[in-house]
Amino acid sequence: MIKGRLVCLVLMLLMSAVSSVAQVITVDARRRAEELVSKMTLDEKLSYIGGDDSDFGLRPIQRLGIPAIKMSDGPQGVNDKNDTTILYPCGIGLASTWNRNLAYRYGESLASDAKARGIHIMLGPGVNIYRYPLCGRNFEYFGEDPYLTSETAAEYIKGMQSKRVMAVIKHFCGNNSEWKRHNSSSDIDERTLNEIYFPAFRKAIIDAQVGGVMSSYNLVNSLHTTESPYLAQTMLRDTWGFEGIFMSDWAATYSGVAAANAGLDLEMPNAMFMNREHMLTGLKNGTITEKTIDKKCVHILQTLIAFGFLDNEQKDASIPMYNPASHQTALDVARESIVLLKNEGGLLPFGRKVRKVAVMGPNADKIVAGGGSGHAKASTPVTPLEGISDLGKQVVDDPAVADVVVYCAGFNENLEKEGCDRKFAIPDDQVAELHKLDSLGCRLVVVINAGGGVDFTRFEKCADAMLMAWYPGQAGGQALAEILAGKVNPSGRLPISLERCLEDNPAHGNYYTNEKKPLKSPYDRIRYTEGVFVGYRGYDRNGVVPMFPFGYGLSYTSFEYSSLNVETLPDNSVKVRFNVRNTGKQTGKAVAQIYVGQCDPSVPRPIRELKGYDKVELRPGEMQSVEIVLGKDAFEYYDMDAHGFVDGKGNFVITVGDNSADSALIKEITR
Repeated sequence: MIKGRLVCLVLMLLMSAVSSVAQVITVDARRRAEELVSKMTLDEKLSYIGGDDSDFGLRPIQRLGIPAIKMSDGPQGVNDKNDTTILYPCGIGLASTWNRNLAYRYGESLASDAKARGIHIMLGPGVNIYRYPLCGRNFEYFGEDPYLTSETAAEYIKGMQSKRVMAVIKHFCGNNSEWKRHNSSSDIDERTLNEIYFPAFRKAIIDAQVGGVMSSYNLVNSLHTTESPYLAQTMLRDTWGFEGIFMSDWAATYSGVAAANAGLDLEMPNAMFMNREHMLTGLKNGTITEKTIDKKCVHILQTLIAFGFLDNEQKDASIPMYNPASHQTALDVARESIVLLKNEGGLLPFGRKVRKVAVMGPNADKIVAGGGSGHAKASTPVTPLEGISDLGKQVVDDPAVADVVVYCAGFNENLEKEGCDRKFAIPDDQVAELHKLDSLGCRLVVVINAGGGVDFTRFEKCADAMLMAWYPGQAGGQALAEILAGKVNPSGRLPISLERCLEDNPAHGNYYTNEKKPLKSPYDRIRYTEGVFVGYRGYDRNGVVPMFPFGYGLSYTSFEYSSLNVETLPDNSVKVRFNVRNTGKQTGKAVAQIYVGQCDPSVPRPIRELKGYDKVELRPGEMQSVEIVLGKDAFEYYDMDAHGFVDGKGNFVITVGDNSADSALIKEITR
């Protein structure tokens, strides 16, 4: 028996070791890639740095044993345009769980779905910062805060790549709107790039060892991201040590030789510019060298080798196409992603007095998701109407006879999608119907489907309770019903600040063109004049109170924080320890958030910045001690003169609470 256990332990350790290094590009992988490239003809090399549009991936070179490589979009599920798949909650929904373990499972489950279909590379996660609510792709991303985004993305990538499916983090960088995305320059200063828009990419490369990075469509500081040596070489390769594949977004390449020389490895979906004609001309006139082309092929091949794609069949027939484990992940994420924003009079959860429920609104009897390249069709959808019908309550059509009306409002894949911005207000007919229901005296629960903030002021007073459901995936109706009934205690927290009006947003006035085009320039210019003061950072600086602050979310129970202890460790990191107690009558999950702010900074810095968090489940009356170590980077800022991060020496305030506006525990330290 002991011998058997030892064998199992050894096997588990070996499997863990293999899994953990699947994405690491070893010396052997590099040498093997170089050897393969040395055997490739020039035509083969030139064909390999452009994708195969006919099969959504990379073409094979059979004589060298290089297989076809398949890719898929996937911010909401494996995008099989001809079939259904497991539809997960969208990215901003995943971020609203504030749960690293769920983010890891999300990546694992997506990878399993991919392997069941023979997919090698998933084009995600998307980590562009939520800057303004009108961006049509906000639903794909992880919110306004670089730390929360980084932590969520890293776990997602680790989970996915542990199953030998390669992740591609996107869009690098400054793609914070869909408005004129091909023809607008995001003009962002060096400090803001490094403190706000780079961190998720940096952590994905250094910590999660992501296999691929995808460019964005836009320009950054007057250069398309596919043609920027600063982005592709200085940052990705030289500063962060990236050894994987830097690929373009689909049709996001605008020059072949310029992109190739800047550091782009792979043009997708095909070689419109980095093609045989353009490259041969460049080779002939000396504007590009074959050595440069070789380097791209090596980057691609050494990454594919590291993941085992040249040696193993990717399709795993043992994994069900509609994996029950993946569905469970989708359900668990949905349960923790929904944010309870308002609950007047304790309407929720439904008690015995709620016998008849009317389920209304355009999103009541359908599964809604964000639209565009990442759209996916649900395999086993549970709509809100179906989920609520399963509660044992009587579902009625007439709101006048209902004890409670659940109104499912918001957007869908036609109203919020890739390639265009969306409106701030939900459609007028929905607002009108909410006011009509309110005039009837209905007790009203409003469920919002959206990838970010909406104009709550138009209907908030009509609602007794409000929930932000985002786009909760195929199990969203079940998760919503369980929360309404109290079977699940809501634990979602906002990954964004919800403004009262667009004018309150720190980026307002800087979102569309805010600077004249240079003479004869075809590009619109968007200066990010708010700098590092995005989201709650800007609200704090401007003294504006949002409708709901970053990190906010209600629970059916209550939590108390106490006994804050802060200790500076020998390596100059800081250990923060405190207690969290459930002071209510139901088991629930607290999201303890740690914010750091410098008292008298030498440069303008946010009053507080998220630097740590933990999600803790507690029974009624239970108390847990939470310990989080803040690395020295929690106190640093980017120095424009030094072109690097420096330690902000001096006095700092450490705050612990339930959201960015909550100061349950405060301690000042000197470093």
